[in-house]
Amino acid sequence: MSGTALASAPAASTMDAAPPRRRRRWSAEKAVVMTVLWLYAAICVVPLLTMVLNSFRTHLEIASDPWPVPSDPTVENYVSAWTEASFGRYALNSILITVASVAISTAVSLPAAYAIARWRFMGRGAIEGLFMSGLLIPFMLAILPMFYLMDRLRLIDSPLSLILIYSANGIPFTIFVLVAFFRQLPAELEEAAFLDGGGHFTVFLRVMMPLVRPAIATVVVFRFVPIWNDFLMPLVMLRSRDNYTLGVGLTTFFGEYQNDWASLFAGLVIATLPLLVLFVFATRQIIQGLTAGIGK
Repeated sequence: MSGTALASAPAASTMDAAPPRRRRRWSAEKAVVMTVLWLYAAICVVPLLTMVLNSFRTHLEIASDPWPVPSDPTVENYVSAWTEASFGRYALNSILITVASVAISTAVSLPAAYAIARWRFMGRGAIEGLFMSGLLIPFMLAILPMFYLMDRLRLIDSPLSLILIYSANGIPFTIFVLVAFFRQLPAELEEAAFLDGGGHFTVFLRVMMPLVRPAIATVVVFRFVPIWNDFLMPLVMLRSRDNYTLGVGLTTFFGEYQNDWASLFAGLVIATLPLLVLFVFATRQIIQGLTAGIGK
């Protein structure tokens, strides 16, 4: 018996020693991962920081040395970009087109996704497949038909043409994401709301839609960024300079101010700032939306 106990003692001690080795190994792996992530974050932040710092410097300072912190910060570059280079007008056009497009596609897709995900009716699968087929069509291949359509509607050189195009283009992706989230919600929530006297619209608006806010935030960000940065579609649809978006306006801006680096940096900051603000305020909702259902 004693021999058996002695023989089992090393095994027991080995088993007891194994978990600390795993914890140390996990700590080392975590340290490596965090180091890589911080290095990647630094690589991404350095160009942004350089752009912001140089936007407060003069052209002569940038030409002599583009890296140091500005010794005498000035906002004249932003005034020049906003007024003389018409960046204020471009920014307002981009905000109008982007916000309206995202709002329309989201407002249309929410009830459609809820009906597809939660209701049982004939042809539901066909309708869902019809929406999903929109994801298979490359956006660039539809430029010529959309141009002829907007020309027939006399909407060329109008922000409304871009709003309609972006809104329609965003519906398949938005429905695809929202349907997946609506299907994860338990049916007991709807049943309880119906028992309390709520109708379909009340249940959708007050019970189900607040539960998919992370998905809505995710969709808004994923649709906002490509519309805000788009260059080709505004270039095709817009003619007058007063209707230019930031994407098209930047091209003329680079041509006219290519020797004024300070104003160029200020214009780039103006074009980038809304995206940074959006990510800062929507980060938590985006993470919740992307990780929803992982632990289920």
